[in-house]
Amino acid sequence: MTGPLPGAAAAGAPERQFRRALGLFDGTMLVIGSMIGSGIFIVSADIARTVGGGGWLLAVWLVTGVMTVTGALAYGELAGMMPHAGGQYVYLREAYNPLTGFLYGWTFFLVIQTGTIAAVGVAFAKFTAVLIPSLGDATVLCSAGPVRVTAQRLVAILNVVVLTAVNTRGITGGKWIQNVFTSAKTVALAGLIALGLIAGASLGVFRANLATFWDASAAHDGTGPVPLAGLALLGALGVAMVGSLFSSDAWNNVTFTAGETVNPRRNIPLSLAIGTGAVTLLYLLANVAYLSVLPVAGTPGAADAAGRGIQFAAADRVATAAMSVILGPAAVAVMAALIMVSTFGCNNGLILSGARVYYAMARDGVFFRSAGRLNTRGVPGAALVVQCVWACLLCLSGTYADLLDYVIFAVLLFYVLTVLGIFRLRKTRPDEERPYRAFGYPVLPALYVVAATAIAVDLLILKPAYTWPGLGIVLLGIPAFYGWKAAQARRP
Repeated sequence: MTGPLPGAAAAGAPERQFRRALGLFDGTMLVIGSMIGSGIFIVSADIARTVGGGGWLLAVWLVTGVMTVTGALAYGELAGMMPHAGGQYVYLREAYNPLTGFLYGWTFFLVIQTGTIAAVGVAFAKFTAVLIPSLGDATVLCSAGPVRVTAQRLVAILNVVVLTAVNTRGITGGKWIQNVFTSAKTVALAGLIALGLIAGASLGVFRANLATFWDASAAHDGTGPVPLAGLALLGALGVAMVGSLFSSDAWNNVTFTAGETVNPRRNIPLSLAIGTGAVTLLYLLANVAYLSVLPVAGTPGAADAAGRGIQFAAADRVATAAMSVILGPAAVAVMAALIMVSTFGCNNGLILSGARVYYAMARDGVFFRSAGRLNTRGVPGAALVVQCVWACLLCLSGTYADLLDYVIFAVLLFYVLTVLGIFRLRKTRPDEERPYRAFGYPVLPALYVVAATAIAVDLLILKPAYTWPGLGIVLLGIPAFYGWKAAQARRP
């Protein structure tokens, strides 16, 4: 599938190979760890402001979970067919053409993966500053024009650099960081859920939330809820899913590591199914826990966490507000530590897996040539470094959040194209070995395509300031592709 690196044979030395060190447990930890970052602890506030009642809040998370698991089950077929480093990039290239694969890889490097790495690094730094205030964004170390180097941004950059350095030392170190931190945050999130459900049983808050469970309303401006119905409600649900979808994203990262997975035709599909299913269940239960201790509606600027409710939790930190009801002031430090553990493990998974896409692109001659080589530790060291440099620049610029908003539409577009690739490959390669076939084919993959397309169209209409620029970033990849190919053709 992936061709030899241009000029590799001329070097005369035997080519280094990936080391297969990731088993089923490792792959599942990579799926779970890459998905759970800081979103589940924060975005429910914005969802509640967008759709109102607790029933709609849970509905948004449930639909997101069903879509995520359905998409993951569909990807399992492609992972079984093409167990190669690069995952989704390879699937798009083989299902359509090299240009389609490049457009994904281009957007992936420019914004999707590196922007997410930067955002998660900054989230880690923000919660570090909760424990150590002097490391916050208010501490300016130096500035030059529009660029400010603050303590917070420096901590974010250090997070990215340290994890990149560990991963350049081989797959084993990155694997163990992933397993330890993912296990820790999964247990901690389960503990948060248990505390919320146990404490909520005696508070009566959930029963109070049932009274307005299906009251749909928008409360963005804090001047009072605006009722929603019909098309307005459908539009609000689509917009509300942006946060939950990104909180549930990055499950596909395990497909990038197929070259280092033991028995990838079996283990990657299983990792996708188990990992996405587990996270979906945790996310739903976490929101039930929030509803058990906090009212949905609250008052902006209220003195205590319960008074602010889910909608107006301070800085949108819903999990911290929920734990404050149970633990009091200690909840702030406890949740800050938990989110630091969560984001550290999340970024390790993103950094580890993302470099494998650039490796596959370089092997095809559409990325920096050095990124297509493995170092003496059997990992794409140059690809890791290039990814690190760009992610650090995004941390420093402070623009990563805007860039992520711009590619919401693009991410959905590539998911849709990838799942449609299953239908295309069933026709163009009917005899290809498929050790795993997409569950519920053709109905479930088709429903996924319809649902994801509907959300994308909804965002095009209701959030044009973000979606159209995102589409523009993707389309800029067309001249970049032909320019890169032309440059490669001129090289000896």
